[in-house]
Amino acid sequence: MPLSKEEQIKRVAEEVKPGFYVNLGIGMPTLVANYISPEMDVILQSENGLLGLGHFPKAGTEDADLINAGKQTVTALAGASYFSSADSFGMIRGGHVDLTILGAMEVSGEGDLANWMIPGKMVKGMGGAMDLVASAKRVVVVMEHISKEGNPKLLKKCSLPLTGVKCVHLIVTELGVFEIQNGKLVLTERAEDVSVVDIRSKTEAEFLVSNTLKTIKVGN
Repeated sequence: MPLSKEEQIKRVAEEVKPGFYVNLGIGMPTLVANYISPEMDVILQSENGLLGLGHFPKAGTEDADLINAGKQTVTALAGASYFSSADSFGMIRGGHVDLTILGAMEVSGEGDLANWMIPGKMVKGMGGAMDLVASAKRVVVVMEHISKEGNPKLLKKCSLPLTGVKCVHLIVTELGVFEIQNGKLVLTERAEDVSVVDIRSKTEAEFLVSNTLKTIKVGN
């Protein structure tokens, strides 16, 4: 059985470590904030100039004036600070973000990332993804394994315009977890009752299977 969306997000949240400065992309990555313990010393950053993001707001409690770079409403913790985009990008480009968690349209087996546009379709703005993947110390992608059209999203080569080249370190899908190790895609964890054969049938990119392949329990 594949991981639920919530289980995917919980798994991704395990990548957040005490003391980290973390940037969360829009969509599923934003929800990671809900699974970071309040006791953990972690600072969440949004590239539009907010340091100290809190949990994703519950329906009916949103503040329309408090948004992240993706125009999603967010919350701020006590002690949060607001500053210009120039200062925010200075923080990113200066290498002060330990971890960024992003969504993706496509990822290649070498860790290339495409997540900002589909040619011919309206683009609201690329945000800061290009800066983040070039500057953050670790890049984690959380995405669905298959597109809405039924096509694999882990590819030998991305077909869409790239956000970054060989920039992704870890990919979490509903079927499993992949690491880029020495330029190669390696399956390190699989969802319970999802076989490696099943994963290969839905993955265009070639991948190795870790000798210590773990199983992620589903439905807990």
